[in-house]
Amino acid sequence: MITFAPGPSKVYERVPTYFHDAYAQGILSANHRSEVFMNLYKDTEEVLKGKLKVPADYKLLFTSSATENWEIITQSLVSHSSFHIYSGSFGKKWFGFAKHILETSEGLVLKPNEEINVQELEMGESHDVVAITQNETSNATQVSMETIKAIGKKFPDHMLAIDTTSSMAGIFLDFSLADIWYASVQKCFGLPAGLGVLILSPKAVEKAQALGENGRYNSLNFMLENAANYQTHYTPNVLGIYFLNRVLHDIQPIEKIHEETESRMKAMEKIIAQSSSLDFLVKNERTRSRTVLGVSGEEKFIQQVKKEALGQGMQLGSGYGSLKPTSFRIANFPALTNEDITRLSQFLKNY
Repeated sequence: MITFAPGPSKVYERVPTYFHDAYAQGILSANHRSEVFMNLYKDTEEVLKGKLKVPADYKLLFTSSATENWEIITQSLVSHSSFHIYSGSFGKKWFGFAKHILETSEGLVLKPNEEINVQELEMGESHDVVAITQNETSNATQVSMETIKAIGKKFPDHMLAIDTTSSMAGIFLDFSLADIWYASVQKCFGLPAGLGVLILSPKAVEKAQALGENGRYNSLNFMLENAANYQTHYTPNVLGIYFLNRVLHDIQPIEKIHEETESRMKAMEKIIAQSSSLDFLVKNERTRSRTVLGVSGEEKFIQQVKKEALGQGMQLGSGYGSLKPTSFRIANFPALTNEDITRLSQFLKNY
């Protein structure tokens, strides 16, 4: 069975080999204060910066998930309040977490086909962090790098925090445009769930230190203090970090991955555009995700397509929330092979 669900999604076929190697090398019982782990952390950070083109002076931290990062960012990096720009359920949930911690947090809700009008965008001086869901998994939308750049240029005194949970390692991201980036590994990294990454600029590190928040187990200053020695503040998912290290060493540079991601998405978009029964969940090409394709249709027909796909050994991702009955989602993640995508494409051409 091939799963095209947008996370947890298909893992790289080399993962069983990674697991065997981890066992043989004693990684499964490695202490997170040991030299073995510190070398693993250091090497993982270095290869991630090289493969994903992350600035050399940015810092990599490990968390349990992208969801945990919502809380860390608000409690440790927001001075007064955050301003959230989102169009879907996960952006809304991030906003909800922030508002629970700081009631002054505010949000701007976009429609799936609506682009951010940067020229008319306004926010108060108290909103020192702008939170943007770059790739919204629930409704298959995205915010372009050009838009993020424009927001940063208009609000130079505001720190930008970017959710790239279902796009990091799948498309090229210009990390220099923002100070806070995060993701989980069960999507474009092609790994089992259970590990999140948080990437911070020197400016973000300095702000965390200036705010001095240090009252929780996952307070950013506590994490940074340990990360300075390539350690973690609590016993981490060492196996997950080892898997991440191996994947990063094996994958192509992000420019090559981006090129293939875009090529495969365009091919699938062509099929949907030519279909008489299937339609795009997001009709605006500029706000349509490149790593998650949302497909909509009449409810009974969508259920039929999903059932027939299962019969052919392919699991399509269900629509999310209220979109579940009338849509399905297709992951366009690097761990899916070209053969997988071709097989799915041939199936969709029948509709």
